[in-house]
Amino acid sequence: MNEQSLMRYSRQILLTNFDIEGQMNLSGKHAVVIGAGGLGNIAATYLVGAGVGVLSIIDDDEIELSNLPRQVLYTEHDIGKAKVQAAAAQLQARNSDVTINVHQLRLTADNIDQYLADCDVILDCCDNFSTRQIVHRWAQRHQVPLVSGAAIRWEGQLVVFRYDEQTAPCYECLYPDLSDQQLSCNTNGIIGPVVGTIGVQQALSAIKLLSGTGTVKHGVLQLFDGLSGDWRSMRLSQDPECPCCGLQNS
Repeated sequence: MNEQSLMRYSRQILLTNFDIEGQMNLSGKHAVVIGAGGLGNIAATYLVGAGVGVLSIIDDDEIELSNLPRQVLYTEHDIGKAKVQAAAAQLQARNSDVTINVHQLRLTADNIDQYLADCDVILDCCDNFSTRQIVHRWAQRHQVPLVSGAAIRWEGQLVVFRYDEQTAPCYECLYPDLSDQQLSCNTNGIIGPVVGTIGVQQALSAIKLLSGTGTVKHGVLQLFDGLSGDWRSMRLSQDPECPCCGLQNS
């Protein structure tokens, strides 16, 4: 680590439970952010700011006017541009030391191996259940930590899945029958700061996982109510009938 890096990351290196070892761990890791919307904007910003080694951003969408209240990496001048390209430009200007890869596409069962093969953590920031299912099944199969966030209306949720334990619950234990319509901000609405709150928590969980610092609650669903400002938590358990990880599949 050179003198410039020591200066850049000096405030987090000062932390007793982080220090230079945590920074070195973080700078050698690869995080993938799936979805360059509100959650992905915030999570990617803090990962890049903290000095993750490689950040990959995957999204097939373009910027619209209605995105701007909550997708803070974009401006009016970016409308019509690919989200991943506009996000990468802002993030690279923030920290030129981070290697940023962008992929303007939607993940499928056929291409997911190509884009997630060497990652150390996945941040699920996408807005459709079909992609979430493909991603979580890949993470479960390859035992890669998955930091899943979602926000709709005034509510947000966060859950970290650690798939290195045989009896750990998976995403489909929590949501066996979720539809894309239930996840749609277009029809349900969303308030920007709720998205930001969950995106920050996703980044914090990922930074702790990658740096080997602190405790990450895994298999615990954390729910945020933006109207009341309250958090509540529920510990998940593996569903023995789960089509992905249930006992009949072990």
